[in-house]
Amino acid sequence: MEEKAFELATERLGPLPLIGYFTVHLGLEELLDRAVPTTDPRCALTYARRLCVLLRSIVCEREPIYRLGEVVSTYAPEGFGLGPEEAARITDDMVGRALDRLFDADRGSLLTEMVIAAGERFSLSFSELHNDSTTVKFSGQYARAKGRSIRGKRAPFITYGYSKDRRPDLKQLLFILSSTADGGVPVQFRCEAGNASDSRTHEETWEALCRVAGRSDFLYVADGKLCNEDALDYIDRHGGRLVTVLPRSRIEDRLFREWVQDHEPAWEKVIDRENPRKKGGPRDRWFVCRHHLPSGEGWPVTWVLSSLLRAHQTQARADRIASAEQELDDLARREMGPRARKRSRYEVQKAIDEILERWRVARYLRVSLNATAEHSFKQDRPGRPGPDTKFVRKTKLKWKITWTLDEEAVAYDRRSDGMYPLLTNDRSLTPQQVLEAHKRQPGIEKRFSQVKSVLEIAPVLLKNEGRIEALFFLFFAALLVSTLIERELRKAMEREGLIDIPIYPEERPNHRPTSEQIFRLFSLVERHTLYENGREVQRFEPDLTDLQRQVLGLLGVPESVYRRCP
Repeated sequence: MEEKAFELATERLGPLPLIGYFTVHLGLEELLDRAVPTTDPRCALTYARRLCVLLRSIVCEREPIYRLGEVVSTYAPEGFGLGPEEAARITDDMVGRALDRLFDADRGSLLTEMVIAAGERFSLSFSELHNDSTTVKFSGQYARAKGRSIRGKRAPFITYGYSKDRRPDLKQLLFILSSTADGGVPVQFRCEAGNASDSRTHEETWEALCRVAGRSDFLYVADGKLCNEDALDYIDRHGGRLVTVLPRSRIEDRLFREWVQDHEPAWEKVIDRENPRKKGGPRDRWFVCRHHLPSGEGWPVTWVLSSLLRAHQTQARADRIASAEQELDDLARREMGPRARKRSRYEVQKAIDEILERWRVARYLRVSLNATAEHSFKQDRPGRPGPDTKFVRKTKLKWKITWTLDEEAVAYDRRSDGMYPLLTNDRSLTPQQVLEAHKRQPGIEKRFSQVKSVLEIAPVLLKNEGRIEALFFLFFAALLVSTLIERELRKAMEREGLIDIPIYPEERPNHRPTSEQIFRLFSLVERHTLYENGREVQRFEPDLTDLQRQVLGLLGVPESVYRRCP
């Protein structure tokens, strides 16, 4: 009898069908194809198709571009929207050339079209938009990346600057992002030079958001770097609305902290809830009041008081003072000991100032430095002393360090602990509404964390800064897709009245699932195909779990995507 050769082939699907469903629903490939058309008939794959493969790889399994072909080969090709022959052609050079074309394209218009399509298909609200920036670090010299022109377009300037990654030894780019208050969906992005000041980026950002939102009266929320004369005046003159933090350097802040020493503001309690971080801890209470004095621009200033912030600042001050006193005590003991190293007043005073500056307690500790002379006598020449031996007196200065705590300064600052001012040019907003808008601002930090830790934007592992900027655009698109999936699941849970869903490992409940947990849930999905002498005999479609089916149902994704990948 003829022996039959059977072979069982296994292909990974993972979360790719789910990701592909949302990219197709957004129409990303069509948008990319219009912005980056493929005019060369010799191209086996369109530039848009290559970029979509890289985008899905970023969302699903971040690997360097030079390993993209290996990543594609470990999954079913349909997951990347490719056929078997197309998947075999994916190389890093092919993707690199597509990134070149994306850099040359009008990415501003493409981004606007992409976000508008997301707004229409997922009913996004653009009434309140939040802005912030972070830095992306680079390991390398990047000697040519000085804002040069590449094919007529200005490339990014990769250089040293204030590092928000706490890596001042590395060059960087400024990554500016804006998102909606409704689900934190990213709606605008761009790169700036690594040494660019955040305060100079808001005018261009606000103009781009106007094009996305289709109007100028949305509420623009940003951190204290928005509070500069040029940006505030520009947004206000063009009909914009804003909320920002008033910096400590403004005179309005100092005047209120002086006024509050002898007066009690008319606080209105707006939030009273359980401690969000410590079970059984002190309650989280928030108060607001509108100060009777407006800002220098004539706009209302809302002051906020947080009970937990007050406790934190009070404790942090006490800890800093205690740490500084411990270091001063160690320094004083060394300088009075037999092996004191610092001989001059200048050296000792410099060490004291360094301690006070590092712990930020120069305002609270009054340090005095006094010299104590110690005399010793030594014969002027070696040998046994005799009646004619002369002795030389040597004087050594030892420094006595003492300090006292200025309790009045501590009490003065404790009086305004937990308080900070918010500025808005919209007089129709109540103090509570101003606070609520500001409390949604930290949501954008979650997106920065997602870009850096989940999508792993760094290390970049590219040398051409034009390709780097194009790659960052794809990271924005990947963040948009991930966030929309996360938002849709949370909205569906709210609509269905689900408090939580057992999506954590070991089926632990999660009341606010993230895209990372959603993709992890589908990470082990596979399909199997049985071949006989190279001919397909039977395909075994993936057997989805009840939880996977529930998540697909909540997302509105048909189970058929795992049988017929988009």
